Amino acid sequence: MSHVRVYTRTGCHLCEDAIAIVGRLAGPPHTVELVDIDADPAITDEYTIRVPVVEVDGEEVAQYQVNEAVLAGALGA
Repeated sequence: MSHVRVYTRTGCHLCEDAIAIVGRLAGPPHTVELVDIDADPAITDEYTIRVPVVEVDGEEVAQYQVNEAVLAGALGA
């Protein structure tokens, strides 16, 4: 089981695409956490122009666009 974290923000069309891909590939038993970067100034500063960012178990596996094969590999699929 892996924990997937997606850094996102409102109005980001690439974020919506990333969330859809993560939703298809990271169902149970994996857990998914969506982090709105605009909710925390420290996170906003770090990720302001890099979203979406996808991490699997704390390791960054995607930025801007999600490669399904890379994400599947990170999830052990």
